Amino acid sequence: MNSLERVNLILQHKEADRIPVYPIINSVARKTLGLTYEEWTKNVDLCAKSIIKITDELDLDIICTLVDLSVEAADWGQELLYFAEDAACPNDNNRVIKNVEDYAKIARINPRETSRMSQHIQLCKKLVEAKGKEKPIVAFVFGPLGIASMLRGLENFLIDMMMTPDAVKKCLRQITDTLKDYCTALIETGVHAIMFDTLYASKSIMRKKMWDEFEGVFIEELAQHIHEQGCMVMIHNCGNGSYFDVQIERMKPQAISFLHLPDDCSSMEELKEKYGHKVTLIGQIDPPWLLKANAEEIEAECKKQIDIYKKDGGFILSTGCEYPSVLDFEKAQIMVKAAKEHGKY
Repeated sequence: MNSLERVNLILQHKEADRIPVYPIINSVARKTLGLTYEEWTKNVDLCAKSIIKITDELDLDIICTLVDLSVEAADWGQELLYFAEDAACPNDNNRVIKNVEDYAKIARINPRETSRMSQHIQLCKKLVEAKGKEKPIVAFVFGPLGIASMLRGLENFLIDMMMTPDAVKKCLRQITDTLKDYCTALIETGVHAIMFDTLYASKSIMRKKMWDEFEGVFIEELAQHIHEQGCMVMIHNCGNGSYFDVQIERMKPQAISFLHLPDDCSSMEELKEKYGHKVTLIGQIDPPWLLKANAEEIEAECKKQIDIYKKDGGFILSTGCEYPSVLDFEKAQIMVKAAKEHGKY
């Protein structure tokens, strides 16, 4: 059974030979080729080569195309800062949206002709051509709220949402329409799923009602657009107390990648009981914890989560957010080994 077959069964809430495993190894893949983060980000060929190399070396079951969270914002003109060891980020001193009036300047753009989104489309195509028949390829897309906040800056953006909601929503409309075109282009490469980062859909950032009003309505359109093209929808949300209920209602996702328990669950057992039959759970090893945990502790935690979540399929062992880029691959290897030894059905 190859990874694609294995994951397909698990997503159908059926038992495979074993649970799939995918520590979210993205930027750390650059180390296989000795690249800086900036080099890895800007060179599509080397980025794809490194991801394929680490996937094969660790025998990972999924490929996710997370590069950094600035991909989409850059194409609306957001100036980015690039680093050797850290992800690109917006220049906080030069945001595209400098005042409320600037929201009106955000227009629909063509992601096939822009810089970074077009590169991401190329990356997906390369990964699908190389591994798409044996590994599920999941294209990673930042949600509309996340993109808008990159263009404005989080503090001012949250104030604007409360004080001038109509201006914000008009901007989100243009971003959403662009993302529809973007997702269509990604689907045309042959990716198996689109994974949206719904960063703000958690109690650690904003109220559920507020998220639903500002992003829920738009993300539902996007999810429906993807489903209509025969592609799967997935969610990544590493916030504390994420809103599984409203996101599932809006997006009908096949899977949710998460770090913390959702807002309406107090234990992993309750999470499995409440949502395990509705959506495939992807998680939830804590990346910062990996920095200090030893091999025995990591294996024990993996086994604990496997024992709770694996029954009747619907579980993929993973980190709850990106694997720490400062680590080597040893701790990822422990996770893979745990899935193979303790995750058998």
